[in-house]
Amino acid sequence: MRNPNSLKQEFLKKWIKGLQICNATKKNMSIMERKKAIKLSADIAMASTRKSTIYWSHALMKNALKDDTNKIIMKNILGSNDDNNNNNNNLKKTSMGINSMSQNGIIRSKKIIKKSCKISRRARKIISPNIIAKKMVKKRTKVLKSLVPGGEYMDDASLIKETLDYIISLRVQVDVMRHLANNASYEINDPKTRL
Repeated sequence: MRNPNSLKQEFLKKWIKGLQICNATKKNMSIMERKKAIKLSADIAMASTRKSTIYWSHALMKNALKDDTNKIIMKNILGSNDDNNNNNNNLKKTSMGINSMSQNGIIRSKKIIKKSCKISRRARKIISPNIIAKKMVKKRTKVLKSLVPGGEYMDDASLIKETLDYIISLRVQVDVMRHLANNASYEINDPKTRL
């Protein structure tokens, strides 16, 4: 596990670079455009600070690549060194794997539905605590898969690992943003910084 302070520093550095790039690409932004730019640069910065084997980071980057403007911003944040080229290659491989996994998942789910229809009606009437627990776990897993980027294509074990990593990254992002907001409010309220 990486040192949280180094992770925060790397995130902050890439996030500020992304904000500068967004600001340079369009001078007069509306509030909604600024909100999108802040979110985009934060997502790209957060995803780029993670290992290239983390699926949620690839899913975030893949979503950002849908817009041509985002491609320019992402290219500038990630730079062009060999490590980032490896990240881009892994991103392409992973995104291809995600698409093929979703097609296989559809086929598997159709087979499961067919098998479940063959279960006798008597077996369906018996409701045990295990069945209720399994249904609750399935519902919560489904919700979790919708929250983690790329989660809908992961098995349960990978989902837990990815979720833990995603939570750590979100925590870093929140800590950095909170620290910036606190410093900004301090400067606004400090009489020495007023003109």
